[in-house]
Amino acid sequence: MIPHLRSEFNKNFKEEKYHLFLKRLDAVSGCHVEFRVAETPLFIPPALMKTMERAGTDIMLQLVANAEYQKLAAKTIPDEFNVPNEASHPLFAAVDFGLVREMNGEVVPKLIELQGFPSLFGFQPVQSQLYREVYGLSGALNYFLGGVDLYQYEELLRRAILGGHEPENVVLLELDPEKQKTRPDFILTERLCGIQTVNIRHVIKEGRLLFYSKDGKKKLIARVYNRAIADELVKVGATLPFSFRDELEIEWAGHPNWFFRMSKFTLPFLKHPTVPRTSFLHELKSVPDDLENYVLKPLYSFAGSGVIVGPTRAEVDAIPESKRSEYVLQERVEYAPVVDAIPGPTKAEVRIMFIWLDELRPVVNLVRMGRGKMMGVDYNKNLTWVGSSAGFYV
Repeated sequence: MIPHLRSEFNKNFKEEKYHLFLKRLDAVSGCHVEFRVAETPLFIPPALMKTMERAGTDIMLQLVANAEYQKLAAKTIPDEFNVPNEASHPLFAAVDFGLVREMNGEVVPKLIELQGFPSLFGFQPVQSQLYREVYGLSGALNYFLGGVDLYQYEELLRRAILGGHEPENVVLLELDPEKQKTRPDFILTERLCGIQTVNIRHVIKEGRLLFYSKDGKKKLIARVYNRAIADELVKVGATLPFSFRDELEIEWAGHPNWFFRMSKFTLPFLKHPTVPRTSFLHELKSVPDDLENYVLKPLYSFAGSGVIVGPTRAEVDAIPESKRSEYVLQERVEYAPVVDAIPGPTKAEVRIMFIWLDELRPVVNLVRMGRGKMMGVDYNKNLTWVGSSAGFYV
């Protein structure tokens, strides 16, 4: 996308460097990175990056300020996951933009989805920095956003996660964390903040207090950096030692209700040039004839689960009336092959990641590349120059 940087990178690319990059990434992460990491970063024109920063910020603020939306969104929180003492805004958020090409040839962002839930805040800066180091990229190329540098970013992240508490009283909570592909992020977050990752199954509840066990001793949990996905807890039928509905004496580093408040349910309420037309399935007066130009999405799913690109009439009709309020039909975003990759053109999606303490701040970006129908791993199997990546701009 920045032609001279792309040309220079491709000219100097060697498989040996890529394998060294992956080896270094595993070593720094403290475990093997199981998800696919792309051979190349994305070089993003600074004006386009700034557009995505502004658009993501505008969309987030518009949503939180919309009282009608907030009232309706409250009904989307399942009773078993409706956590007391809800925060007025998410602490962590992410806005995903697909890169498309307009008729005049200009590359512009289109909103894919957004989430009020932590992303790879520990892992992403490490991955980005290793791209720069291993491939010998210019130090003038930046991957942080909002004017922050590495020191400021780490301070913001520590403030957000720790909330002024001692690290031993703050935990990263996840379901079976040793089995999660995001484990490298957990390890790097532990290292940065000095906290412990705890399996949500193993929490100890005593009255209104939660504890975890370390070296045979009980430690009080004062604050939770929650990474446990509600969908997964339901899917595996996890039995927990506490209920999310309990009145507990803990703080949430990212209140769990925002996982539901900021989701695909959000899309029909947004008014912004980057937002494709989106409707709740149950509110459609008629199903469009050109379904190949739409995407059918369940409101609450993770990593692209249940999404159908270009659904057939039969697939739409198969959804029972009682479940149609749980789906949206969204105008299809045609990703442009913006990356001149060595095996052939590659598409890209850029995630703008936010921390909201005193103010909403875009802080870092994450990139996913693919040549399949979607960016998820399942749609890009056995392909190269696809997967997790980083966006650099000058």
